[in-house]
Amino acid sequence: MIAHVLLFLGTLVAMEGVGYLAHRYVMHGWGWFLHRSHHEPQLGVVETNDVYLLVLALVAICLIVLGNAGHDPLQWVGAGVAAFGIIYVFVHDGIVHRHWPLRPKPRNPYLRRLYQAHLLHHAVKGRRNSVSFGFLYAPPIWVLKRQLKARRAPVKAAVEHAVEAGLAGDGAA
Repeated sequence: MIAHVLLFLGTLVAMEGVGYLAHRYVMHGWGWFLHRSHHEPQLGVVETNDVYLLVLALVAICLIVLGNAGHDPLQWVGAGVAAFGIIYVFVHDGIVHRHWPLRPKPRNPYLRRLYQAHLLHHAVKGRRNSVSFGFLYAPPIWVLKRQLKARRAPVKAAVEHAVEAGLAGDGAA
């Protein structure tokens, strides 16, 4: 019984790491075509980004079914995955994005930091140079602001260089 609880809690904690990696390298990588809807103004209740939550739910269900079919530890892993999904919906969709009718404002320091970190994540247009890819953990805001500034500096320098090169080329012609 204790092993089951530890497996469940370990999976729940590990899912933040899995979520971070999936968000950074899949959602902001080859899976951007689905995640883009999350970074654009929301037009309805459902967005293509919700496919990721459905995949998470299917993984959890499959693991629980396999666990009940005789592979006992898998049901506890599946329960941890499912718990992460439920917490994600309440915290990320409900409190951070305020997709619920009541739209609670985060007053708790932890929830306020998650909210602010996600605002910084959305401060960058497009899929590159963003910060804060976690769902239930966010580094301190001052760290994220420094990272965001450092990631914008090379982009700004490249734009300035391109403008200068373009102006030099126009003057020579």
